[in-house]
Amino acid sequence: MNWQDLQNKLSEHAYIANQELAMALKIALQLERPILLEGEAGVGKTQAAKTLSELFDTELIRLQCYEGLDSAAAIYEWNYQRQLLSIRASVDTGSDLKDIENRIFSRSYLMERPLLRAIQQQKAPVLLIDEIDRADEEFEAFLLEILSDFQITIPEIGTISATTKPMVVLTSNGTRNLSDALRRRCIYNYVPYPDLRTEIAILTKRYPRVSSHLANQIVSFVQSLRKEDLEKKPGIAEMLDWTAALSGLGINDITSDPEALQASLVCLLKTQSDLYSIPKEVSQRLANGAA
Repeated sequence: MNWQDLQNKLSEHAYIANQELAMALKIALQLERPILLEGEAGVGKTQAAKTLSELFDTELIRLQCYEGLDSAAAIYEWNYQRQLLSIRASVDTGSDLKDIENRIFSRSYLMERPLLRAIQQQKAPVLLIDEIDRADEEFEAFLLEILSDFQITIPEIGTISATTKPMVVLTSNGTRNLSDALRRRCIYNYVPYPDLRTEIAILTKRYPRVSSHLANQIVSFVQSLRKEDLEKKPGIAEMLDWTAALSGLGINDITSDPEALQASLVCLLKTQSDLYSIPKEVSQRLANGAA
């Protein structure tokens, strides 16, 4: 499968990828390397991983990153309650201490977290490491062994090598700089907001019954809205939610009902200050410009 075939197959699953993204995904899959997708929130980075799992009919294993994320939550941890119960039962039966230790530090007492589970699947899954920039810099060190050798070392057991190599997608919103060591291990692509033509194609893929006139209005309005001074610019998901809302309200032209248009902006604007910054006169200006 060349990159054009991959681009077409993604489109068949309602994901419109530009040439650069399709090429980067193709190279990452071909080289069995992780891909790092960077860009503003809401441009479709996470959806790319979800669509890959649908395309290859495989499991999506997601690790949502956050500040303070550690190996216990991401890789593995021991089931301490079961270990304690086993120790108590073994002491009552007079078991040897060495036998107890060997048993409680065996695989049956290991609780798999996303990273460990991802390398032990019979069919290669898609491993989504979402918003890696939200995790601490120290956490990146935990990833290096996995992303380099697809193996995990557990001191009590040893090294667990991958049964199959997962397709790894890392996403970043750019809230902090990622380490050079992590970037070196990844194929990289910056995902921008789509241009007018591409975003209209995304909308019509998801909502084919929406008229071309309304689709053009919606996308033009949203793209103009992103140029305003907002705390959180509306992404593709918000644009699609707004499309569904307008369709449900029976609106076929965004200039036809200013009150309904203003009320529907709750689909696009997600902070109080953003809602205040787009009063009716601004929304009407943007709507008239989109018409």
